[in-house]
Amino acid sequence: MKKILEKICVGGMLLGCAFIVACQGSPAPLHPAVKLRVITTLFPLYDFSREVGQGRVAVDLLLPPGVESHSFEPKAGDIRKIQEADVFIYTGKFMEPWVDDLLKSVDQRKVLIVDASEGVRLLTSGEEGNSDHLHQEMVDPHIWLDLDNAGQMVNNIAAAFTVRDPKGQAYYKKNRDAYRERLRLLDDRFKKSLSQCDSRTIYHAGHFAFGYLARRYHLQYISAYQGVTADAEPTPKRIALLAQAMKNHGSKYIFYEELVEPRIAETIAQETGVRLLMLHAAHNVSKVELDRGVTFTQIMERDLKNLSLGLSCH
Repeated sequence: MKKILEKICVGGMLLGCAFIVACQGSPAPLHPAVKLRVITTLFPLYDFSREVGQGRVAVDLLLPPGVESHSFEPKAGDIRKIQEADVFIYTGKFMEPWVDDLLKSVDQRKVLIVDASEGVRLLTSGEEGNSDHLHQEMVDPHIWLDLDNAGQMVNNIAAAFTVRDPKGQAYYKKNRDAYRERLRLLDDRFKKSLSQCDSRTIYHAGHFAFGYLARRYHLQYISAYQGVTADAEPTPKRIALLAQAMKNHGSKYIFYEELVEPRIAETIAQETGVRLLMLHAAHNVSKVELDRGVTFTQIMERDLKNLSLGLSCH
């Protein structure tokens, strides 16, 4: 077993393996006739796992469809699901702070635990892409909204699947490479479409989620929420400042977030006369979207369309 895992960890595809799991003491490889049972916390991880694993994995999304991710707390049934899985994938301790306590009751000799943020440089809410100096300095956990980061997360997932299913290495590598190419092409479209816009500022009446996207495409980003944590809340003063900034800037659109009523955006729209556009952070999807088989790249393509309109790109 030790020799098998050593060979896996030195393979070119698995350079990130050491970040995910110390090869010694890892869960044993799965029997090749059995699908990997994979549990993921958020929708991007769910979709990445489907793309990499395809016919060799069975993926479940821990977050119920339609539930806003920042308010999610796992229940006893969720812990049982993880205990029965072969692989459990989460974004990182800043996105899912509840994972540390949850894992105390999980036998990690049986379940491979994957922190998908390994190898990603994390931003704070005050770094490039955030022109708003009222935010507290906090780590921004929404790493998948930089498509280069999404590619690294895909690498981590493929590496983990190969640890548990070594016979599928070539299969996972092929799927990983194909999906990373799709992400690269989508990234090129974002760069081209957002390179020439009349406005360079995203005004967002939602949680602070798009710092990574703004940084990657050289945009400024101002959110109604002060901070990136689940308990961040907008204040009347904050909303008034955002509305005034939009008036001064001559903005035509305010962006709102998915899965919540856009009350703040509607309030700002009434005050400023701007129109509403959704900007989907892809934490989670509705039941209708999940049943329809919506993908992460489809969500990002829709965001690109709305950003191009909202920022008057040409």
